Amino acid sequence: MQSHPPTTPFGRRPLTLAHVASQMLATARPPEKIVHKWKIFHAICTARPRLGVSERSLSVLNALLTFHPETALTGEDDLIVFPSNHQLSLRAHGMPASTLRRHLAALVDAGLVVRRDSPNGKRYARKGSAGEIEFAFGFDISPLVVRSEEFESLAADIEAEARALKLVRERITLCRRDIAKMIATGIDEGVPTRQGGQGPADWQEVHAAFRSIVDQIPRTATRQELEPIAEELSQLADDVLNLLETHIKTKNPSANESHSERHIQNSNTDPLIDLEPSLRKGRAASAEPKPQTPRVAEGTYPLGMVLSACPDIVDYAKGGIGNWRDFLATAAVVRSMLGISPSAWEEAQTVLGETPAAIVVACILQRGAAIRSAGGYLRGLTRKAEAGEFSLGPILMSQINSRLHEKRRA
Repeated sequence: MQSHPPTTPFGRRPLTLAHVASQMLATARPPEKIVHKWKIFHAICTARPRLGVSERSLSVLNALLTFHPETALTGEDDLIVFPSNHQLSLRAHGMPASTLRRHLAALVDAGLVVRRDSPNGKRYARKGSAGEIEFAFGFDISPLVVRSEEFESLAADIEAEARALKLVRERITLCRRDIAKMIATGIDEGVPTRQGGQGPADWQEVHAAFRSIVDQIPRTATRQELEPIAEELSQLADDVLNLLETHIKTKNPSANESHSERHIQNSNTDPLIDLEPSLRKGRAASAEPKPQTPRVAEGTYPLGMVLSACPDIVDYAKGGIGNWRDFLATAAVVRSMLGISPSAWEEAQTVLGETPAAIVVACILQRGAAIRSAGGYLRGLTRKAEAGEFSLGPILMSQINSRLHEKRRA
């Protein structure tokens, strides 16, 4: 192995204590040590956030490694590569010389390579009479051998953190889905939320607690930020499940018959009648048909577009949303959760149309805490529609643009 005394940078580049420390470290590599250069490079790429280098700097390091002919880097070999800026630029995919110099300096400052400058600053090798290299000036990649364990440890820590973050995100997703569907079941089945409670009316409080937790989730969050939220959602999921299980255990035998009768009634395809049986009597009692109010055009927007703009409504569907009938039934469930009164809902369906009214409810759900009174908001849109001042398109496009903006920021 060639012995290298400490060298200072050529020209105006200053010498720092960090550069001296890197040179000392490079000379301390044990001769028996052997590492695979591409495995170490992969570990460095994984540990990049901890090392403080950019992806472009690593592309330059990759190009430097290609100038070393062997795959194995040992403590006995001379590990100096000496390509010209032109050659290095070609292997760095045509990187400009000024950019190349900046990233080479970043690699040196990070201690990934050591600069071994010649007296005139050029990179070259001096060969002996037998053609072997006696002395070389360029970039020493010995730190990759010396610090290989450090790079592998950093990479393992980052991978473990990424896996933990993925697991907590999956946990939150599962809890959100479970809670939403259990709340929908509680409302649909008339499960009371407390002893002597009225049942479905109290589920609005449960839903409000659920949304308050969900609204705490940041767009870009760390594992430490998500873990308390996951704990809250898990506890809420356990509480809601306990309500359903308690209701099943305490049901009297006659409940089986009424339960069957309720399912027969729910076979009606009108989701409004499913959730508001009292409205059926009101409709049947109306002997004279009401004059038809002009409706907003229905069916002009594909279901996929609506679900893309308002994906949260899928969490409340019992078996997913595969068609408009599923969407309408789910919107009726969400309507009750949001506290929209039956009269406001029926009026919106009459004026807007059944499908547009359901789409508006999905948009209200998606906007969450931004709308304080869902019922008041729906009534306001209904008044605008009666005056011919309402259009569903801008609401959908605004929601789609908002989601695209959130994805870009994430």
